[in-house]
Amino acid sequence: MSDLSKIAKNLRAFQMAINAHDRENPTHDAYGIGLSAFDMDRLGLEEGETILPGITIHCDGGTSGNFRVLCDGDHDEELEEAEEEVVDAVAVRAGTADAGRGSREVPPPDEW
Repeated sequence: MSDLSKIAKNLRAFQMAINAHDRENPTHDAYGIGLSAFDMDRLGLEEGETILPGITIHCDGGTSGNFRVLCDGDHDEELEEAEEEVVDAVAVRAGTADAGRGSREVPPPDEW
């Protein structure tokens, strides 16, 4: 078993994250916490273990030191909408610049 202070700090962080998720996404129900396999071993937790009422631990292959709130909602809808928006970038190529005493040609950026 891991140090109890580590478990207590993580449980507090899990509960805060679940509360924030539920507040921001009232139509989604959180069911678990996703941890990396390394963090699960380090904390002494097992796959499917209930850590909070209705919340279980799941190995999700994420990076160590991070966790995810797992829910039944689709959060990728927002990402898909953002990808559909196309932003056109306009590039201006420098031609000549007037320095007051005449002009000189500015080389294109690939020659800098």
